[in-house]
Amino acid sequence: MVIGIGTAILAGTAVLVFTWGTSAPAGTVLYASDPDVVALGRTIYTDNCAACHGPNLEGESNWRSPGSDGRLPAPPHDETGHTWHHDGDTLFRLTKYGTAALIGDPDYESNMPVYEGVLTDDEIIAVLSYIKSTWPQEIRDRHDEMENRQ
Repeated sequence: MVIGIGTAILAGTAVLVFTWGTSAPAGTVLYASDPDVVALGRTIYTDNCAACHGPNLEGESNWRSPGSDGRLPAPPHDETGHTWHHDGDTLFRLTKYGTAALIGDPDYESNMPVYEGVLTDDEIIAVLSYIKSTWPQEIRDRHDEMENRQ
């Protein structure tokens, strides 16, 4: 649940201050229409995600087939991938806690890092909001419908 969003000025630089809490909120809301959240998310994505998922969210080639290490390559987060098939809460938990925790299999091996302790909850939500902001309107609408049914 969103408690509030505010802005603060530090050393002449606008800094976004989010107060969504420190645990995965049930029914995580993505802010794909908020330009400030999307801009922050884009920066965090570039710094933390683009090396694997691609600068244009295109993912790695053959992302549906395990590589030589037996692990799946990074999927695309654009409209060609499956990211938009998952609600915000699932995407949040996958990013924060990792695939193994999400599926309940501690032995599952993935190249996807766990971002708990690396990114704040608010930063994860910003990244997911940025990703959603890049989807065509039809897919964003479908994602919104899916989230509203829950």
